[in-house]
Amino acid sequence: KPVALTRFVPEPSPTFARFVFEGMAPAHLEAIGAAGVASVVEAKGMKRPAETRSVDAKAAAKCVKKAVIMKDIKAPDAVPEAGIQEATQLMRLGKLYRYNVKSAGESVVSLCEVEVAQYTGFKYCVALNSCGSALYLMLLAAGVKPGDAVLSNAFTFAAVPSAIHHAGAKPVYVESTSGYTMDLTDLKSKIASSGAKFCMISHMRGKIADMDEVKKACDAAGVVLLEDCAHSIGVRFGAGTATCPHTGHHGLACAISSQSYKMLNSGEGGFFLTDDGPMAAKVAVYAGAYEGLSEKHIAVPPKEVFGDLPTQLPNYSLRMSALAAAVVRPQIPTIEERVEKYNARYYMIEQRLNKHPLIEVPPQNPKVRICGDSIQFNLQRVTDEQVQKFLAECKSRGLPCELFGAATNARNFVNWKFSPAQESLPRTAQMLSRAIDIRLPLTWEDSDFLTLCHVVEESLAVVMA
Repeated sequence: KPVALTRFVPEPSPTFARFVFEGMAPAHLEAIGAAGVASVVEAKGMKRPAETRSVDAKAAAKCVKKAVIMKDIKAPDAVPEAGIQEATQLMRLGKLYRYNVKSAGESVVSLCEVEVAQYTGFKYCVALNSCGSALYLMLLAAGVKPGDAVLSNAFTFAAVPSAIHHAGAKPVYVESTSGYTMDLTDLKSKIASSGAKFCMISHMRGKIADMDEVKKACDAAGVVLLEDCAHSIGVRFGAGTATCPHTGHHGLACAISSQSYKMLNSGEGGFFLTDDGPMAAKVAVYAGAYEGLSEKHIAVPPKEVFGDLPTQLPNYSLRMSALAAAVVRPQIPTIEERVEKYNARYYMIEQRLNKHPLIEVPPQNPKVRICGDSIQFNLQRVTDEQVQKFLAECKSRGLPCELFGAATNARNFVNWKFSPAQESLPRTAQMLSRAIDIRLPLTWEDSDFLTLCHVVEESLAVVMA
């Protein structure tokens, strides 16, 4: 008999079917049929029903129209019209340099810094040309010297170890959990074994470790905690609600990104954030506030805090341009609205994919109010060859999934040959070899995400058949 496109309930166990099969694509059911219901029962740790009717995989496959995605998975959030107009006006006037103003109140960059600081809940903010620059200057301002050991995630983007390398320091990589966060047990172990006095934790893809425990471990050992919040704009930590503090407040300072695929999109850009006045003054000077240009900032400490810093510190010219700030500003008031929309979709997709016997979407920390602008999941009980076939099948259907452990992925620590790991990282390596990364574009409709789920399910069916 033809298989319904939205549901297939094997007899005679409706309860079993409801937990495992309900709402799944027919091709997904084909894979289950091919592998045998017994393996699914074992995978999910459920009791096998007394009798089950086998699924005719070939018949099911003939009834299914191949799911294909036609939209661009890498589509960034658009710049609001107000940002386009302000950027156009700046180009007409030629005032693209942040200090080409008579007063701080006329600087679009200074105003942007104030608004970012207000949204994230920090006293001070310095806008920079990239988050990589913000991470680098944060290390310098925290007192990192050449040769110092800096603890950091073994799973993060290459910009993080690159910033440590840029500062002349030596990274000490801490294992990651299967949920993509820094492993607390390994952090404590490596604090003790490395003697490091700095830790720059990275909230990769907005996944947050238990920062209360991370801070406790760092404070107990006198380790300065810094946060890479490039991926956690809009993510809040505390009671898991929208009223909790923004991420970044457990550390002495943090950095966020406005690169195109983040919640703030200026193409390239970043912001240094802190409540520490001397650190903020140093970063402003390092970035290019030479002579008396700190007076053309608003979100920095008073002039007396700067003292003689402009003559003592080098000017690395890492300032944000007025154009970048102009397009960021109107995006800030829309963050919460967009987070709400992202999260509704994220949890819908998470619930569906977690029904699949070969997929684990790791649970989020209950202390965290997430920002689900992407989804990550771990393939289970598959071989390396099957992972590669899954990626190829998804790509052929218009869904270019990323494998964090791919040979060319900049998030794979084996590719950081400029600062290689000094010891093995088996848990991180295992996680990377099965961790799939998919963006969830804001411009897509709910129906597009249903198709995305079908592509994932059907691609696994093809591989497992």
